[in-house]
Amino acid sequence: MTARIVLLVTSPRLPAGLLTAPAWDAVRSAPVLAGAESELARAVRSTGAEVTVLTEGATQALLEAAAAHGSAVWLAGPAGDEALARELGLRLARQPGLAELELMYGSWDPPGARLLDAVEVMDRLASPGGDPWKRAQTHRSLAGFLLEECYEAYDAISADDTDALREELGDVLLQVLLHARLAEDLPEGKSWTVDDVAGGLVDKMVRRNPHVFSGEQAGTIEEIEANWERIKRAEKTRESVLDGIALSQPALALAAKILDRAGRVGLAVPPPLAESQVDPEARLGAGLLATVAAARQAGIDPEAALRRATLAYAEAVRAAERAAESS
Repeated sequence: MTARIVLLVTSPRLPAGLLTAPAWDAVRSAPVLAGAESELARAVRSTGAEVTVLTEGATQALLEAAAAHGSAVWLAGPAGDEALARELGLRLARQPGLAELELMYGSWDPPGARLLDAVEVMDRLASPGGDPWKRAQTHRSLAGFLLEECYEAYDAISADDTDALREELGDVLLQVLLHARLAEDLPEGKSWTVDDVAGGLVDKMVRRNPHVFSGEQAGTIEEIEANWERIKRAEKTRESVLDGIALSQPALALAAKILDRAGRVGLAVPPPLAESQVDPEARLGAGLLATVAAARQAGIDPEAALRRATLAYAEAVRAAERAAESS
């Protein structure tokens, strides 16, 4: 019977003892070797199995252990020990009768596991001995960066560039993680953590989607949106339908949002007439607001429409520049 060498790969983001049944069977029935001490090695030893830590000669030691006992297990490190796997593979390709090489996954990263790495890296950067720039920031000093990263993600969406969107969302996430890490250092009673952010989000998603989590009938998209708004109103005591609107958003988008909120509850408040305004700026503002209202009535997003026209104009400017350079 051909000897067997098992390369046991596990997730470093899960508790060390959280292994599959075949993985536990493997480490209990064969000599176990590893390249370094680890939580996994200690977890295996706690069951009565022996773990031998090697600093060199791992390939030969595994071959000898497998030949003597029929099988041997290698506890791969956090990075998977690809160099050892390659060396073993080449050796067994030249001498296939020595042993069979099996890759076994004792545990897998759950979805979102790399978020734990992101939190750990940000903690390192924003802690003593980390990045001085990040440690010097405040929520207020970072505010502009958060807007900028969101705009860049919006640009990627507008360009249908999903690769760029993935990268830009990472930059948005960086801002979230940094704000959360800085909040840990706020005075007692005001501090919070990234887990508080995630926990609040989870609670909100579950609460606002009863058609998914509480067995309510889903109905139409319109009914789901109406139920979402009803739940939001019950969560937050607001004096006005306009409460909660981000007032720092661009003026065109702000105007569209306010008109939408007013129309959603049936408030017929006409925008001011441009000709009734006493100064040029007020007349221009009233005219723009009337244009936004007309766009809403026509089902057109005024922000997107102006952006489209402006980008087309920008391309015309570039074309004129090229023409001037070539003349």
